[in-house]
Amino acid sequence: MADLSLDIIVVPTYNSKTLGIADASIYPTPNTTTSPTIEITVPGFGIATLPFVQNDFNIFSSNNIGLTEIGDPSLPLPDGLYTMTYSVTPAYQNFVTKTFMRVEQLQEKFDEAFMSLDMMECDRAIKQQAKVELNTIYFFIQGAIAAGNNCAIDTANKLYIQASKQLANFKKNNCGCSGNNYITNFS
Repeated sequence: MADLSLDIIVVPTYNSKTLGIADASIYPTPNTTTSPTIEITVPGFGIATLPFVQNDFNIFSSNNIGLTEIGDPSLPLPDGLYTMTYSVTPAYQNFVTKTFMRVEQLQEKFDEAFMSLDMMECDRAIKQQAKVELNTIYFFIQGAIAAGNNCAIDTANKLYIQASKQLANFKKNNCGCSGNNYITNFS
């Protein structure tokens, strides 16, 4: 008979409107646990307590989290630091809590900026500068995710804000590239 060991994994859905959470728990045989629930703290909205399907992949949206009414069009879930607590009954120490930094909306903007680059452009210095700028933004996004996953909330938020600012500036100024930074630093 295996001991109970609860675990959940956030699985990318590559969709700003959904949050995927897989159950990676080990349950006793026979499974005598009941009432599986998950509490999801959504940044700026509070806590939603929802039923959770054991041994399955659970998908949540603004509708079932309670940010929008059932039947209304689903809206993008906000970016930011999420906390999830999965629990079962009997409740004595049968829970697991995880945090993660959600960046789906920022990632969509980054993807749009990346895809706007003409990779076949003839001006090598300008193209290389745009790549340097996007790599820097990507580094900040990954740093925000790593910090969020390790409960470094302030660092995660600072890195997210920096990535967002740099991405907005990149898009606003059509990357703002003169090629000079690449020529000065990499040639």
